[in-house]
Amino acid sequence: MIHKTGAGTEKLDESQMSPVAALTSLMDSTDRPEADLSVFWQVWHMLSESYVNEASIDKQKMVYGAIKGMVSSLDDPFTSYMTPDETKEFDQNLSGELEGIGTELTVREGQLMVVTALKDSPAEKAGLQSGDILYKIDGSLTSDMTLFDAIMKIRGEKGTKITLTIVRGKKEPFDVVLTRDTVNVESVSMEDEKDGIYTISINQFNDSTKPEFEDKLNDLILHNPKGLVLDLRNNGGGYLDISVDILSELLPGKVEAVTIKRRNSADDETMYVSGNAKLGETPMVVLINDGTASASEIVAGAIQDHKRGIVMGETSFGKGSVQEVAKLPDDSSLRMTIAKWYTPSGKTIDHVGITPDIEVKLTDEDAEKGLDPQLDAAVKYLRDLKQ
Repeated sequence: MIHKTGAGTEKLDESQMSPVAALTSLMDSTDRPEADLSVFWQVWHMLSESYVNEASIDKQKMVYGAIKGMVSSLDDPFTSYMTPDETKEFDQNLSGELEGIGTELTVREGQLMVVTALKDSPAEKAGLQSGDILYKIDGSLTSDMTLFDAIMKIRGEKGTKITLTIVRGKKEPFDVVLTRDTVNVESVSMEDEKDGIYTISINQFNDSTKPEFEDKLNDLILHNPKGLVLDLRNNGGGYLDISVDILSELLPGKVEAVTIKRRNSADDETMYVSGNAKLGETPMVVLINDGTASASEIVAGAIQDHKRGIVMGETSFGKGSVQEVAKLPDDSSLRMTIAKWYTPSGKTIDHVGITPDIEVKLTDEDAEKGLDPQLDAAVKYLRDLKQ
């Protein structure tokens, strides 16, 4: 999920009100919604006065349920409402450490889908792949769950087991049993590929990505690199502003990084790189695959559009939307899609993905044998430039 920097924490005017009081205030105000809410209140009163099990009536839970229903009617898996308890639990998502199986998930055409399995996670070790459909979680159909419900069901204490029923392509559904573990997401890593060529892998765009990337870059510059492979494969994204920070180290000049287009065109925003690139000229290949999504697609798209490097691998995931998080007075939160983002050439990659300049496949057989033809092709491309 991309979080637009600068959104901060938005507070409602009724900052001291409970959800029930705020809802009642809204209903009593002259600025009423256009929809007819009389049926809502009729059902509210019928439940409050006549439901047989009075002890189970919790008016705050009823309000939360009504809000969730309203948000889910948008049919957008990236827009969700979370109660205070859910918000507190979910806020660890980009902290770099969590207990679970280590997957980035989304919903496509009503199906819960793996965007990517995080590096060295139980999910990756079990062979989960981008595009896998999670049909059941511990026997429960995911079609009956929201994206948040599924994520919370998958998370759990280290050492506990979970059974996922997977649909992969045209194969019959099959079960995978995983043991939850602490998932430490190393944001940035670097490898020496010899002959002056180096690989920097970015696994996620979180709070630690910028300083980790700068440390690796400073070390790289000391070695006078002849070529760079920027590996964004299986990077499910993160913070939008961090992707611009990364591009600022790679794109020379104050060029466009990404354009954010909102509902009101007057609020559109074009973001530019700093113009102080430390590695603005070194030959570069960017590796992508179908697990490359969101903020990582912003980086790959800008590098491709500015012809700063060659994009190689397989077509990326295709998430071209921007989310902001609003904290509400009771510590619940609304995560809402507020814009679409566009590459410097003005194209959207939403549901389409980025097409590589050079397509190189990595098959299941390659992975089982420990082979990486995509990385091999990238390194060879850079070596050939030196000749």
